[in-house]
Amino acid sequence: MHLKNLTLTNFKNYEQADLEFSPRINCFVGNNGVGKTNILDAVHYLSLTKSFFNAIDSISIRHGEDYFIINGIFTDRDEEDQIFCAFQRQKQKVMKKNGKEYQKLSDHVGKFPVVMISPADSALISEGSEDRRRFLNKIISQYDPEYLDSVLKYNKALQQRNRLLKEFKETGQFDKDALMIWNVQLVKYGEYVYRERKNLVNELIPVFQEYYSLISSEKESVRLSYRSHLSEGDFAETLVSTMSKDCFLEYTTTGIHKDDLILEMNGYPVKSLGSQGQQKSYLVALKLAKFDYINRRSGITPVLLLDDIFDKFDAERVEQIIRLVGSSRFGQIFITDTHQSRLKEILSSHDTDYKLFMISDNTIGEIFHNGIKVNETK
Repeated sequence: MHLKNLTLTNFKNYEQADLEFSPRINCFVGNNGVGKTNILDAVHYLSLTKSFFNAIDSISIRHGEDYFIINGIFTDRDEEDQIFCAFQRQKQKVMKKNGKEYQKLSDHVGKFPVVMISPADSALISEGSEDRRRFLNKIISQYDPEYLDSVLKYNKALQQRNRLLKEFKETGQFDKDALMIWNVQLVKYGEYVYRERKNLVNELIPVFQEYYSLISSEKESVRLSYRSHLSEGDFAETLVSTMSKDCFLEYTTTGIHKDDLILEMNGYPVKSLGSQGQQKSYLVALKLAKFDYINRRSGITPVLLLDDIFDKFDAERVEQIIRLVGSSRFGQIFITDTHQSRLKEILSSHDTDYKLFMISDNTIGEIFHNGIKVNETK
């Protein structure tokens, strides 16, 4: 599967853009702030119905406009699917596949998987457990619609249970039967989510460690593990045993909403031990393991989006990553970078189809196709 073309209207800094892509490697070079990342984010919208960076769609509308439109055609062998994504202020977002609108945006997730590797991934290390749970959710939801539905229903039940706990504190009246209704819902959906997360992490570990060794030349020992209250005992019994504590604190203290992914290097948290380069290698390896897992589970090779990932890497490690993702193990790849000469030199030494685009002043010019200079396009 690959993205054949992309058309943007009023999307971020682009008033209008029309692009034709290579089925293998597509590079976008230019100074910081010219809009390279916005192209990758548009691809993310077409796949997962939303921005990789912002939860608020209105932020993606070009300044001074009222709407944005993203159109793209995904090709898989001889079949083509046209995907349409549009958002207008004060209205609902619209997603269409071959002209037919989705009733639920979640129904589109997983049909055209992508994996984004970005400097924003540093939040997986530096921020709280919510970012790491979101990371797990994004992986599983791209091949398992039931999982995404279970997460949504669990969160709704959690909100209702927490609301009851606040009411108990405010009124001084406790209703165990009312609380048990939501306990049943939490257990039903939470146990499914727990099993899928546990299976995912167990399968990610060896692939993640393999990728880290390839990128870092085995200089450090890395570890990945999954922590959950549900691994400590029966979830239903735990919810009952913590009722008094929950009533006092006015929120649910146990469950999958407290899960965490533990990231370690040489036996210590990577957050405290790893250098910037080591942390970045850790994240790249983790995301490549995600790519591999989605590929195996869904049977669809995801599009790989590499956004400015070469900062803090030396030239040797950059070439290692390019050589790795340029292998037959991967499919279509989008890369942004500020160093045109570096990318051109590395790509020209590999026998793979590629396009290199230069971006500046809201103009996207195709510069090289397999090393041959071509005319600039607006």
